[in-house]
Amino acid sequence: MEDHLARYLYELGLLKRVQRSGWWLAGVRDAESVAEHSFRVAVIAYVLAESEGADIGKALAMALFHDTAEARVNDLHRLARSYVEWSGVEERVVGDQTRRLPEKLGAKLRGLLAELREKTTLEARLVKDADRLECLLQAREYAQQGHAVEEWIGSSLDELETEAAKKLGKAILETDPGSWRR
Repeated sequence: MEDHLARYLYELGLLKRVQRSGWWLAGVRDAESVAEHSFRVAVIAYVLAESEGADIGKALAMALFHDTAEARVNDLHRLARSYVEWSGVEERVVGDQTRRLPEKLGAKLRGLLAELREKTTLEARLVKDADRLECLLQAREYAQQGHAVEEWIGSSLDELETEAAKKLGKAILETDPGSWRR
């Protein structure tokens, strides 16, 4: 059983090399990796869950695993997805990725990711918002480097659902990305 878990962990290591592809459309040559993105999503999910009194452990687990399917299907940006039938792809990948894991662990991961897709809980909505806020932060950082990312900034803000995320999104928009150094 441990060998299947080891294989899964090796597979997730690929996320350190999978670049977020949407940024290529903005001319970013060395875009962040999915693993880098997921780290900051988890940090934001923690902060949002703490501020909303949500289950922090559940939110963190969802955030950490939210893009694991991309180890197999890469990060396909919105424009590319408009040309392929994407419905159910991530669910099938997660099913394949977890089917040889210990039963309890595999079922837990599939359940968390299904809950995240359906956005039926506060934790799921907060993690979706954390994903959008991370995109907003990254877009603001790339904008400071001279990339045209207004589309990402607008869509990230427009898609926020929770009040905590909307407040944080406003602060992100009004804060200079380099101001942490002062």
